[in-house]
Amino acid sequence: MAAATLVLEDVSKSFGAVRALRSASLTVQPGSIHALVGENGAGKSTLIKIVAGVHRRDGGVFELNGEAADFSSTAESKAAGVAVIYQEPTLFPDLDVSENIFMGRQPGSTLRIDKQRMYAEAAALFERLGVAIDPRRPAKGLSIADQQILEIAKAISLDASLLIMDEPTAALSGVEVERLFTVARQLRDEGRGIVFISHRFEEVFDLCDTVSVMRDGEYVSTETIAETSVEAIVAKMVGREVAELFPKTPAEIGDVVLDVQGLTSPGQFRDVTFQVRAGEIVGLAGLVGAGRSEIARAVFGVDGYSAGRVSLNGAAVAKQNPRSAISAGIAFIPEDRRKQGLVTEGSVARNVAGVIRTGLSRLGVLTSRAENRAAGPWAAKLEVKTSALDMRAATMSGGNQQKVVIAKWLVTQPKLLIIDEPTRGIDVGTKSEVHRLLSDLAGQGMAILMISSELPEVLGMADRVLVVCEGRITADIARDEATPENVMHAATHRDGHVAGATHSAAAGSADSQEVTA
Repeated sequence: MAAATLVLEDVSKSFGAVRALRSASLTVQPGSIHALVGENGAGKSTLIKIVAGVHRRDGGVFELNGEAADFSSTAESKAAGVAVIYQEPTLFPDLDVSENIFMGRQPGSTLRIDKQRMYAEAAALFERLGVAIDPRRPAKGLSIADQQILEIAKAISLDASLLIMDEPTAALSGVEVERLFTVARQLRDEGRGIVFISHRFEEVFDLCDTVSVMRDGEYVSTETIAETSVEAIVAKMVGREVAELFPKTPAEIGDVVLDVQGLTSPGQFRDVTFQVRAGEIVGLAGLVGAGRSEIARAVFGVDGYSAGRVSLNGAAVAKQNPRSAISAGIAFIPEDRRKQGLVTEGSVARNVAGVIRTGLSRLGVLTSRAENRAAGPWAAKLEVKTSALDMRAATMSGGNQQKVVIAKWLVTQPKLLIIDEPTRGIDVGTKSEVHRLLSDLAGQGMAILMISSELPEVLGMADRVLVVCEGRITADIARDEATPENVMHAATHRDGHVAGATHSAAAGSADSQEVTA
């Protein structure tokens, strides 16, 4: 029997006082696609970075194709046959596709690169993968999906025996996902070992042969896909049964907090009118591109609008002025937390205290002690898993980053919380925690406007559902009347006709109602 492509046994890794891995194990056989799942912070990324040569383990067994391994650099890992495909690959945008594939090893002599041979070899790789990409075109402007194919082509050209796909489908459309899966199955059939990391259970069950679960830096179990279920995996991931993913509790609905009247922005949305009351969670649903996020950004003042008005507790909120919105009592948690919600190189305390820094400074000086004093209670309340408030946000899991962003805005004590895609990219356990927090905040009288592409999340958490189609609100549906069918009907119909929009993640959720981790 052939040696396993990858063997990791009882691997440990610490970063100072933080133990990222305690006893992690993973065995990947040649000719198989092996899923690695776990909550954010379970240690998946650290384990993969050890294989990729980014980190060196503190202890445990590491073997690649039957040989002991211990990489001190990514170059060593690549030379040994390991390739990592990230959700957003890093390419040289000003070089062409072929140059990116063969960077540092172009065919030809030291004096002259044989470009015709390089283009021919790249074309052969793409033909082998069954994809149509021009080997001569610049890398700049390639879609994320095509960038990933380039990385796979590079891996094949290096004869990589192990490919690691780290959340590769996060930014892909349904068609692009299926193309990636076709390529992955082809590589598996060639005898390569593939590790597939994803929070999306439907993808794990569609693509993978085997699944391993990690929790709190430790190995939990390995099962064949045919012999397990979503419910069993979730229970192992979180160490408990997740009986209620949407822990919505009734709240007393009070007076109108947010009043939006006739909001219009040409090409984005028009004549948008709605209200959100104290203690109410209003879900903003619709297909991707319908204008949901654009409406939220206009309400908060990030973007402008040509007509209409926004009021909070009866007082007008200045147009295109986020500072005015914050002063009025509005908090906005954007969809892209890493780029728009966090200073990733900043500490937890600096991020949480960021919006209220002016009020914390004394004589123009802001001390770490003042930041820690302001951030500590909120970090503790949200159970941010970090040993110290001075940990850099960039080193934290996606779930903990989301908690930091939420804490950053709650410290302002807002009257209205606008939260865009509250649980995108975080694990099932943290999703439940975020949902419980939103329910608690509503119970305390906060008005919440929640935008989500996951229809189960909208139906599970919202007191009312506003449906957006082509920039207009086409339905206002009470919680007890909201169903997948009537929400999706409103999301795809405008003035009685079917809108020319493609199905989004929400549409997929409406059809299958699957749970994603």
